[in-house]
Formats: sequence, structure tokens, C-alpha cells
Amino acid sequence: MREFGVVLLGALVLPLAAFGVAGAVPEATSFGDTTSVGVHNSYEKSTFPYFADALDSGAGLLELDLWSNGGGADWRVSHMNPFASDSNCVGAQDAAGLRSGFRDQGLAGCLADMRAWHDANPEHSPVMIKLELKDGFTAGYGRGPADLDALILGTLGDAVFAPADLVADKFSTPDAAVTQQGWPTVSEMAGKFIFELIPGTIEEGNPLDTYWTDIEYATHLRDLAATNRLALAAAFPAVHVAAPGDPRIARYSDPSVRVWFVLFDGNALEYSSGAVDSSWYHARGYLLIMTDAHKVLPAIDGTHASESEARDRLDRLAGDHASYITADWSSLPGVLSTVIQRR
Repeated sequence: MREFGVVLLGALVLPLAAFGVAGAVPEATSFGDTTSVGVHNSYEKSTFPYFADALDSGAGLLELDLWSNGGGADWRVSHMNPFASDSNCVGAQDAAGLRSGFRDQGLAGCLADMRAWHDANPEHSPVMIKLELKDGFTAGYGRGPADLDALILGTLGDAVFAPADLVADKFSTPDAAVTQQGWPTVSEMAGKFIFELIPGTIEEGNPLDTYWTDIEYATHLRDLAATNRLALAAAFPAVHVAAPGDPRIARYSDPSVRVWFVLFDGNALEYSSGAVDSSWYHARGYLLIMTDAHKVLPAIDGTHASESEARDRLDRLAGDHASYITADWSSLPGVLSTVIQRR
């Protein structure tokens, strides 16, 4: 099992006080009591020329779209092309190669970039990596949950904050861990990547696919834990819906699967409309990812909002208990690197 331990400050690293506004969030604050900003489809070249630029932006959440079907030889990173990667990842072997070489690498290349960047910035603020599995898992082609775990942990190792780190030796499930103890502190999460998995648009629209990414991976976690192998898992599945009450009850008929979900992901407009009590998530220690933050009324530009507009939106949604808000504000690094108190 990996430890929380903090890596010694490197020459290229910002101090912990630079997580957003200096002093805004004390290092002893629970990670579950913070609100950060993410960028939608961070792998696209039109958003960031290189994935290293996305990492350097200070964004708290970055997103990759994955394709796993048999039409290609690896996990492809692309928005629309299911057969070949179209990404800003280069598969760097070290920090010097982060902005050179051939882009359009798949997931292995993006993870290699993360590894090289992490090695140069070991005390970086925690980064949530949101993986949208566009067409779900395809275990028959070597792209199932265990294959994803092996690729992520084989590349990033102790830089990953995984389910086993959350439950440690004290709890049996992530739900028990966050509701009874909460998340590690901001200081303890320094230098970590957290992987979030959601079902993809193709998977959710496929009437022949009823075993979506969220259920498949949560079942995988449950089964690993039952055989004392949870340390092999790399990611957290997210409930991909905004709904009143506990959305896990309607989504997952099996109670033994529900307790593996402590991340919830949905449209900010729905969470902020009053139809969903977003304080329910915060009170229980669950992380709440609010997408399309710019659409909350009054709507602002999703790509070219002003810095003051984006900061106001961050402050408002932190008050609505968001853990992360996302839009396409790649040109606002001052906003992307800001971390404030979740309220």
C-alpha cells in the first residue's frame, strides 16, 4: 500500500502555499474541504499545445477521453476518432522531452508525460485526472479494469492516490473512509494524481451496453478488496448523474457496489438549481465535480470568460459545495491554479 508521505521540495517546485491564493487554504485543511478548477478535454492541441502545458497551468483537474475498442492497438486518446489518438501527449522520457517529439500519443504517452513532469515537480498540487471511457472497457482486447490499473500504476507508482490509500488499514470501503474520517490534508495530497472514471458518451448511448464503466470498475474494486488485492487498483469510479437524494440508490441495485463510490460528477447547472441538495455530498465527505460551470445562470463564456467572471463563478460554486468546477478556461492560469475553501 502506498503512503501519504510528502516528497522533499525540488528546485522546480512551487511551495505548498502557492496552491492558488497564498494562505487561502491552510495545509492542514482536508482535501475534501477544498474547491479547485479543471479544464475540459485538456488533451486537445487547441486547448494546450502540449499536455505539459496543461500540467503547468496549475489546473486541479485535467480530462482525457479514452477509446478501448478493437479498432486500435492501445488506449487511444481522442475526442472523435475511435481508431487513432489525437492528443497533445508526447510520451516524454524526462522533463527535457515534454515539449518535443511526436504528439498524438495514447494513454501510455500521456502517463509518461505525467511521470516526467512529476519527477521534475514532485511537490506539485494534487491533480485529478478525469478519464472518460468513450466506449467503455474492452477486456477482450487487453483493455479492461485490471489492464488500466496496471498501466497507470506501472507508470506513476506512488504518485497515484488510489482507493487503497484512502481506506488504508482502517476501513473496508471508500465510503466508510470518507464518512468516518475524511480525506487526507492538502499537505498530505501534495505530489499526487487521483484518477476519476466516468462512462463515456458512446457507452451511455449504446442500448446494447448495460455494463457501464462505473459499474464495471466499482465491481472490480469490490472483488479486489474481497481477496485483499485492493492495492492493485488505481482509480475511483464516479456516479455520472445529478439527482436528488443519494443517486447511487437508483443507479446501482447492488448495495455492495454503492459503497465504492465517493466521487460524483454532473452538470453544475443541475447542482446549483436547487433541485439537488449539494450540501449532502459535502457533509459526507464525497467529492463533487461540477461540469460546465459557465452555464450556471447568469451564464458566462465557457472559453473566454474574464478572470473576474471565472473567479466569481468559482466562489459561487464553492458555496454550492463543489470540489471541482470545470470549463474551457485554459487561458486563465491564475484561475486554474486557485484553490479555495469548499463551503
